Amino acid sequence: MTDLFTTKPKPPLAELLRPKRLDEFVGQRHLLGHGKPLRLAFESGKLHSFILWGPPGVGKTTLGRLAASVTDSRFIAISAVLAGVKAIRQAIDEAQAELDNHGRSTVLFVDEIHRFNKAQQDALLPHVESGLLTLVGGTTEHPGLAVNSALLSRAQVYTLEPLSGEEMQQLYARALPHLQGITLEADALDLLKGFADGDGRRFLNLLEQVTNAAAGAGKPLVDGEFTRLSTSPSLRRFDKGGDEFYWQLSAFHKSLRGSDPDAALYWLARILDGSGDVSQVTRRMVVMASEDIGNADPQALQLALNAALAYDRLGSPEGEIPLAQAVTYLALAPKSNAAYAAWDQAKAFVKCSGSQPVPLHLRNASTKLMKQMGYREGYRYAHDEPNGYAAGQTYFPEGLARPGWYQPTDRGVERKLGERLTWLRSLDDEMPPEADS
Repeated sequence: MTDLFTTKPKPPLAELLRPKRLDEFVGQRHLLGHGKPLRLAFESGKLHSFILWGPPGVGKTTLGRLAASVTDSRFIAISAVLAGVKAIRQAIDEAQAELDNHGRSTVLFVDEIHRFNKAQQDALLPHVESGLLTLVGGTTEHPGLAVNSALLSRAQVYTLEPLSGEEMQQLYARALPHLQGITLEADALDLLKGFADGDGRRFLNLLEQVTNAAAGAGKPLVDGEFTRLSTSPSLRRFDKGGDEFYWQLSAFHKSLRGSDPDAALYWLARILDGSGDVSQVTRRMVVMASEDIGNADPQALQLALNAALAYDRLGSPEGEIPLAQAVTYLALAPKSNAAYAAWDQAKAFVKCSGSQPVPLHLRNASTKLMKQMGYREGYRYAHDEPNGYAAGQTYFPEGLARPGWYQPTDRGVERKLGERLTWLRSLDDEMPPEADS
């Protein structure tokens, strides 16, 4: 007979289906398939420390447990969100006692290991180095940015992928015996797969939610409409300050640069669907209007600025329309990075060429003494010259030849700018040497 203090709660479906053996694990075939690195390590019983990098719900904790199970090691799990150096020391003491008393090694799983600071990560180093601990770290952040180099040098990094639709179908098949005799039609399953967005734990939680609702409604077969009514779409995988945000923003920029309006709209929609920071999107649009379009279409910069202003005024959803207008325009505008490349060259030259004095003819002569010293002497006012151009006039420091950094392309408006630049240089070439100042 059980009472209030001995009754155990029924575990959620995701915990109930947690794999106990390697062959039960769903997903990550690139690591666990036949002849793949983690399977070889598990089957040989010779574990090495490793860090699992991937989105939530793809099996990081489960792989840590399996690592301990297949090597008959003790499993200790701590969360870097809650634990500190004290918890690390306690785990080390338990690992030493396990080794001394039972001759068993220990697998220490550190969830969200990127949350540990340098001192906390350093506390693990000697014990990973000595082999007292086999470290398995789980992280949703890029290990190269979040884990210090000393710890990275002692651990292999494995990248985990979101679960595919087929893999979530496998989870459903495994879950069927636990669903109270309820089954889901194909359209209902497709909805749950979309809502889960590659997260296996989320998929199982949603599946449990739907089947509980169906059981209460006496509905043995669940269709898409019932699924939609009994669940709410979760936000897509998105981290405003993490890797996923920057990956999607990068894909958005590259789609614009690659002149693909549909792809650019797709990534814009993904970012907005994930509640991304729109100011980061509009900032990127303004930047690329100069970086990737430049003088091939000078109007692009103004349109990007106007779209940013319109969104600030309107917000969502109305403000998304001018964003889409600007995105499609930027994608299809002629592309040129000539101004951007010229600016990089100019900056690099200034850094290594020293502080060249301003030529006398380019200095203002605001006093009598300055005039006596030759300031502004020889300067030719462009508006008084033929064609409004002082052919042969130099504007660089003395002895510095014009470098030709800006090389207009033959695309869009820049073609005309290039033609004008060529014509102006021809006027310079026609001037006799003595006309140079």
